[in-house]
Amino acid sequence: MATAKPREAEAACLQSFELYESESTFYIFGTNSDKTLWRLLKIDRSETPELDIDECSTVYTETEYQELLNGLDEDHRSTGGVKFVTKFYGIIGFVKFLGPFYMLIITEQRKIGEIFDHPVYQVTKTSMVELANSKSRSSFLSSKDENRYKKILNSLDLRKDFFFCYSYPIMRSLQKNLTDPQEGWLLYESTFVWNEFLTRRIRNCLRSTLWTVALVYGFFKQDKFAISGKDVMFTLIARRSRHYAGTRYLKRGVNKKGRVANDVETEQIVYEAVSRPTEVSSVVQNRGSIPLFWSQDTSKLHIKPDITLHAEKDKNYEATKLHFENLRKRYGNPIIILNLIKTRERRESILRREFDKAIRIINEFDSEENHLRFLHWDLHKNSQGKPTNVLDVLLKVAFRALSLTEFFYCQVAPPSESETAHWPALFHDPYCCDESNSDISQEDISGSSDSSGNGTAEDKPETSELPQLKPPIFQKGVLRTNCIDCLDRTNVAQYAYGLAALGHQLHALGCVESPELGLGAPLAHHLMHFYERMGDTLAVQYSGSAAHNKIFSAKRGHLKLFIRSQEFFRTLQRHYSNACIDANKQAAINLFLGYFQPEQGNPALWELESSSEEHNNEPLDHTGDNPIPKVKSEGSLLCVSNASISGGSNELLNGAQPDAINELQPSNVESDLVDENEISQPFESEVSNSRYTPTVSDNHIHHVPDSQYYYCNGSGDSNFLDPEWLSNSGNSSDERSIAISSPDAQRSTENVISAIIPETMENQVAEVQGQKLPEHFVQWVNDGDTFWF
Repeated sequence: MATAKPREAEAACLQSFELYESESTFYIFGTNSDKTLWRLLKIDRSETPELDIDECSTVYTETEYQELLNGLDEDHRSTGGVKFVTKFYGIIGFVKFLGPFYMLIITEQRKIGEIFDHPVYQVTKTSMVELANSKSRSSFLSSKDENRYKKILNSLDLRKDFFFCYSYPIMRSLQKNLTDPQEGWLLYESTFVWNEFLTRRIRNCLRSTLWTVALVYGFFKQDKFAISGKDVMFTLIARRSRHYAGTRYLKRGVNKKGRVANDVETEQIVYEAVSRPTEVSSVVQNRGSIPLFWSQDTSKLHIKPDITLHAEKDKNYEATKLHFENLRKRYGNPIIILNLIKTRERRESILRREFDKAIRIINEFDSEENHLRFLHWDLHKNSQGKPTNVLDVLLKVAFRALSLTEFFYCQVAPPSESETAHWPALFHDPYCCDESNSDISQEDISGSSDSSGNGTAEDKPETSELPQLKPPIFQKGVLRTNCIDCLDRTNVAQYAYGLAALGHQLHALGCVESPELGLGAPLAHHLMHFYERMGDTLAVQYSGSAAHNKIFSAKRGHLKLFIRSQEFFRTLQRHYSNACIDANKQAAINLFLGYFQPEQGNPALWELESSSEEHNNEPLDHTGDNPIPKVKSEGSLLCVSNASISGGSNELLNGAQPDAINELQPSNVESDLVDENEISQPFESEVSNSRYTPTVSDNHIHHVPDSQYYYCNGSGDSNFLDPEWLSNSGNSSDERSIAISSPDAQRSTENVISAIIPETMENQVAEVQGQKLPEHFVQWVNDGDTFWF
């Protein structure tokens, strides 16, 4: 007879599992990493409408586990005994189509890194195990619809970019884990746990998460850097939201709940690469689709489909406001918007003006504390001359944004030997644990006038003692970056912010004397590789091709013809994926996330139209429609998901073409902002009066309350910095305190570009024409818009 173990053993982390089957029951034995403790889970294989799972409360030793297994084999001897099926590493969840239940399990994994000695694994192989026994299987064995649903779900390749950690909540940021630790049930409610729906049944049955793993979809890369005699561990994590998730043209803009497409949280973690680091730092930024109702026709005939704005769906911008309220709950204030879309291009300018209008109206009716900070800056226009110039400008923006949001830094108390299953905790000091006391001077988050320098510290003697207590720094707010797809241009801007933050993180850790890392620093090149890899991975997930890395390639000195050829083929690859593959991929995502749940008598998934309108819905959170309610561990009902995708229109969305003349007007202050005819009467005078054109004496904008003024010029407009200052850098200490100065301080970006473009374009035309290509192809290649989306 097995003996009960202490309660601590019941909370042990199960990391390895063995699956056995009899004619009537599946038996799962789970064990911890050193295989000293074993648990038993039973799954009924009879044909039942609901999942029947029972967890044995007894904790077994390895000897007792063997005895129990032999006893079960004897009990089922009359029906063939108990047979070993497979070894696996965690339950992804359970799914039901029209027939029996299926269990998704991880059969192979690969370690890709670790955080505080907690290994992080990538899924490398999965299996779908049918729970029905031989008697009930015959009734649906020949079902074509059942097999088709299985094929659709299996088309979602879980071997790519899904990762997890048994003992560290990798779906949450480091700051949240240290300041507001959570365990078990609540972790699966995270925005970034992709198998929340698939695990809902087993969590409802067991009130436990011991047998499942929480999958995060995105990007994870980790490496060590040697800095001033210290090994520093650098980790870059991208977490893709499970809300409103999908593919490029089928998920655009925002939905009624304020969820946006391509919503990705990026976290940059830095700490000394030792077994028990005492200081850690991280910084978080966000990307997401423009939070308006808009779409694009997925016609196979157009590489760049027209943008259709559905302003009638949200005339008061309620969904847009909900989106920013959600960001505020996740990250706090301020929310800083960096909008990189084109100012004068016909398609993108529609969204540019509408987004600007929405932000200003939301700010008019919100408290000053909650005002959205924004910068509209046309990255494409400013990269036409020398693409690498935009990195200097974006770095200046990054330093200014970082001075507002700050970053996370703290000293941690390493766990004792008896607490190795837990992550480090903040020192129990009233000052260190109170976020309200985490003030930091602006001098600690600043830029430099040297954009190519690299500050380093002298080697310091190592000590095993804890360093002198320093107050923590807490990140408050977030930088939210977007372009049209939130892929190519967005990734360049996120790299600049990551570079600005990395210098301050290393400085806080005592690795460098100066908090400034310039674009020419060796670490900047390493960091570029990280962000380039992340950009490619996220682009493949959302659009079907690697990112357009024109600026990164130019920074490395690649030939222009090579860059254009690479961009051309990636454009074709992306177009093919969007036109031919995305509908099937979206269907698989809808099944996996529970957006569509098959039911007898209802239309099948493949009978629905594949237009974006059909996919613009999430499960509705109201009772009465879904047999799988979200239930907290104590059993209280939270919400219920809708059983299917709503119908929507059967016709492709074809909006009226806007007036090309009005959209291609010169880029002056009036035309670059919101058109007066686009603003409803109650807001017209208030918005127009809130705009402000700075004079030379107003360039030191940090002396003025940011929310009182809007700065605007031909390159963009903002309410937290002056875009003209981005192009003109002086030598005053005030300017140096908020951003890196441009090497050419007396010439605006626009003037520099105008001096470079003629010679640049002439050389490019000669390169392309030298290949004797058709004239229309040459014109297409010479149109820079082709390679920027």
